[in-house]
Amino acid sequence: MKRKKIVVLGGGTAGWLTALMVQRHITDKNAAIDVVVIESSKIPTIGVGEGTTGLFSILLKQLGLNEFEFLRETNATIKLGIRHRDWKKTGSYYDGPIDNPHFSENLPKSVQTTDFLYRFAISEGNKLSDLHLFQYLMNENKVHFVEKEGELLLLGSALSAYHFDNHLVAKYLKKKSKGVSVIDTKISSVKRNNQTGNIEALIDESGHAIEGDFFFDCSGFHRKLIGQELGVKWKSYQDTLPVNRAMTFSLSHENNEISPFTQAWAQKNGWMWQIPTYDRIGAGYVYDDRFTTPDKAQQEIEQTLGKSIQPLADIKINSGRIEQTWKSNCLAIGLSSSFMEPLEATSIHSTIVMVQLFLRDNFNEKLDFSAAEIEQYNSLVARKVDDYRDFINMHYVSERRDSEFWRAVSQDYILDTTKERLKLWSKEMPSISHFPPLLSGLAHIETQLYYPVLDGLGLLDANLARQELINDPKLRSMARQYSSFLSHDNREACNAAYGHKAFLDKLHA
Repeated sequence: MKRKKIVVLGGGTAGWLTALMVQRHITDKNAAIDVVVIESSKIPTIGVGEGTTGLFSILLKQLGLNEFEFLRETNATIKLGIRHRDWKKTGSYYDGPIDNPHFSENLPKSVQTTDFLYRFAISEGNKLSDLHLFQYLMNENKVHFVEKEGELLLLGSALSAYHFDNHLVAKYLKKKSKGVSVIDTKISSVKRNNQTGNIEALIDESGHAIEGDFFFDCSGFHRKLIGQELGVKWKSYQDTLPVNRAMTFSLSHENNEISPFTQAWAQKNGWMWQIPTYDRIGAGYVYDDRFTTPDKAQQEIEQTLGKSIQPLADIKINSGRIEQTWKSNCLAIGLSSSFMEPLEATSIHSTIVMVQLFLRDNFNEKLDFSAAEIEQYNSLVARKVDDYRDFINMHYVSERRDSEFWRAVSQDYILDTTKERLKLWSKEMPSISHFPPLLSGLAHIETQLYYPVLDGLGLLDANLARQELINDPKLRSMARQYSSFLSHDNREACNAAYGHKAFLDKLHA
């Protein structure tokens, strides 16, 4: 019997993550399926600083990859959260640490999904982020590791995320792939079945046909298969997410420090990211070219930073998603599937979740899928990406009116969904019940991500939080005791923790 073949078009981060995850699943299932990645060395890769969520560190363990080796070989750094500067108003900032204080072995499981610690902090006028070990570490440029007898050990159970150059990550994942074939070529055309419309083979520049039974389109913005060949339309978010252009550049580390967090710094016409890798800071300004020009955007950044920059690229962006991420025997992953401004590190996170969803709910050894399966998958993914859009939109509920951009944002870009949620949350505190189940246990956006943003923007009512806890005195008492315990415990842990730069230097040494 002829072996089945899965073809991954594109060898970037999305392509190699897909290939490794699929190959590991095939190996576990002992399935007679080959995996082939098609990438071209003729297509240049640009090392862009990118951040992940904690899901990436979980995936490394699932793939059997060593975290320290990964950090060393990809020039990656530890990401403990995101610092949002000037979003509420100029001169303000709030942090979003990614550890969850509710998930602790010291707390009964019955309260781990109630966000009661956040409600208590709000009722007392305290910062939510102070409940997090990662907040203390962020403040001192430390990471969640300690050294004992010359060995680096994890401090606590919380998992961090990472910052890295994505071309180095793709190179590392390629090196770690086992059983995955690689073909270095450029695809010029596609052969399809006249009756079913399925893709049968990809034809390269020399006319060689690379046959396959199922195809992952990881060709990025080209959308070579899902868009150009299968004709699936793009659903734009341009009317709800205002920025439409991105200028990328690099910065040097200063003061011999490396921040363990992403910085998202609101500007007059958009916002600037700073993502620290081991040897540099990957930076960029995503802005709205209806209110400024590339030259003026560069001037604005140079004035903000107090130094000149050398732009690496300045590109038009069109936030949105493909209307059908899976059509026929082709599934689009990564930038082929969706793209949004990198405010909450949704890109790589989405890649992992989409492959996990496919492997968990749809994979079979025959690679034969029903129309109902495909429709269900597309529905879940569409809702997932729309939820990302809604979450990013919430960040723009700002007090700022100091530029034409921010005035336009407040008048024209706040979603009805955002307004409806804020109306609901003016009457009751955000609850897990406000987020209908979507991915049956796979990572998704819920209260733990919304609370820091809502609190940081001043959108939650302390009196409402206080009243809800008064109605449950037992929970309020537990919140008070555990908040006090966390404050002491986190401070002690932070004192023992390794500095971020020293930690990375030790790994590289």
